[in-house]
Amino acid sequence: MTKPDVSSFLRRSLLANATFSGLAGLFFMCAASPIAPSIGLNQPMMLIIVGGSLVLYALGLARNALRPAVNLIETRVAIGLDVLWVVGSAVVVLAGLLNTTGSWAAAVLADFVLAFAICQFIGLRRVERVRLLDETGEEVTSQPW
Repeated sequence: MTKPDVSSFLRRSLLANATFSGLAGLFFMCAASPIAPSIGLNQPMMLIIVGGSLVLYALGLARNALRPAVNLIETRVAIGLDVLWVVGSAVVVLAGLLNTTGSWAAAVLADFVLAFAICQFIGLRRVERVRLLDETGEEVTSQPW
């Protein structure tokens, strides 16, 4: 009997994050000049750098999601980077580094990133639970996931 793929939720979460991050990155890079002044930046270079970083991040997420066995260490790193993005966004908003439009945009993007981090965490816990079960042969009941 074939076991169901317990990593499917984690894989879908990683791929959703990769899609969102990649598209956002491409958008930031391609439209940096008109976006920058509308969010309170004097120069578009910051958006180009952030956009390029997001595209590279998206490629890493997709690579992890599409490999035969999801690398859980890379998944933890991705969750940590997503949380760091949310914290950084809060700092940018609270420090007033962007105008009102930019602050709202940063906050909305941070909400999406937080949702991806939560989904990836849930998927990670499910995979870890099954791997622990496979190693011990005992049912794991202490984990709510």
